Amino acid sequence: METAVRGKQATIEEARAFFARLMAAASNSADPRLERIFELVPREAFLPPGPWQIILNQHYVETPSANPVFIYQNVLVALDAEKGINNGEPYLHAAWIGVVEPKPGDRICHIGAGTGYYTAILAMLALPGGTVQAYEIDRDLARKARKNLKPFGNVKVIAGDATRLPVAQADLIYVNAGVTAPPLGWLQALALKGRMIFPWRPTEKIGLAVLLTRRESGFDARALMSSWFIPSVGASDLRSCTKLPEPAQARSIRSAWLASEREPDETAVAIYAHLWFSTASG
Repeated sequence: METAVRGKQATIEEARAFFARLMAAASNSADPRLERIFELVPREAFLPPGPWQIILNQHYVETPSANPVFIYQNVLVALDAEKGINNGEPYLHAAWIGVVEPKPGDRICHIGAGTGYYTAILAMLALPGGTVQAYEIDRDLARKARKNLKPFGNVKVIAGDATRLPVAQADLIYVNAGVTAPPLGWLQALALKGRMIFPWRPTEKIGLAVLLTRRESGFDARALMSSWFIPSVGASDLRSCTKLPEPAQARSIRSAWLASEREPDETAVAIYAHLWFSTASG
């Protein structure tokens, strides 16, 4: 298929501009920079050479050609089809970005950066004055991300397991790997009023995007849309969990607490060694 505009095939510039408009709408954000940034950052620069493998219903379908117009739609594109690693769903990321509201000057930590496409978006939204530390556990992807992000002077790519490496203090932690609970190091790194968004996988049947916002004590917690990511290598162990939530309970969380700050009470729906989630507001 080819996209038609006024009876003609769309140019890549037209496809990218329309994609950016859709992303701005999907974000539900009033930030006027968002549309322009999605238009400026070329998705194809962060993908393998085309034709590309697009996943649908757990099957990869190859684009008819290497024309980039095929990737400017709401599709997951393979970064490594053999490993099942994809460049994430655009509308979902737009929605996440709209929720966490990256601001100029923000110190951002991106965990699970892949080859850096959404890292680049976050880096531009952090300007002027903001920085991004991008973690990628897959060494080959990290190498590609470092190359792809070379033009972005406010980004540092770290190859390694973010659940084991130190994480600097951050105003925003953006996690693209499924976790049973955020590691203690990530929670401690979050600055006051800082935001963390992550795919919560407390059980095999539950996959939810969760937003945490740091308070003086504890965190505000909000379950968002369904969200399924490849599990984080270092944060998917349920052995430290002493209480698992039912799906309705997981969607009803309102706060989260470090175990060192407050012991779990009758409102707890998920309890881990270092953290617990509550249905009560903080």
